[in-house]
Amino acid sequence: MSGARIRLDSAEVDRALERLISLGRRPEPALKNIGLHLVQSTKERFVQERAPDGSAWAPLNPAYAATKKGPGILRELGNAGGLMGSITYKVSGHQVEEGTNKVQAAVHQFGATIVPRNGEALAFSLGGEAVFAKSVTIPARPYLGVSADDEAE
Repeated sequence: MSGARIRLDSAEVDRALERLISLGRRPEPALKNIGLHLVQSTKERFVQERAPDGSAWAPLNPAYAATKKGPGILRELGNAGGLMGSITYKVSGHQVEEGTNKVQAAVHQFGATIVPRNGEALAFSLGGEAVFAKSVTIPARPYLGVSADDEAE
């Protein structure tokens, strides 16, 4: 997964997996359950527009919100599920990874300031108006991560 991913080391989870292994059991089924739970939890955060720590995502720019096609922040219509639909997990060895391969994933997870590569300004349309800007700041809207509820689960 090259878009964005978060790594969490949990001594409690590690101990539980070690107990499974010591009993002669393979940890993969437990890791798959963890992966499935994390994907579902992350998708619920998209609907709630909240970070794993429970904080609300930054609101949309009102000019963008007025013309946006989709039900909420970071959710678009007609984009094969967009960022939310791309959330998946992968089990390899004794670990599970949750993430996405979408190119815009890290920008939305961590925030970014976009500047022109060529020329003096970015050019785009916002609310039906042409906009020229030296930079655009996209706020962080964390969606990947482990919430307190996830950890308890």
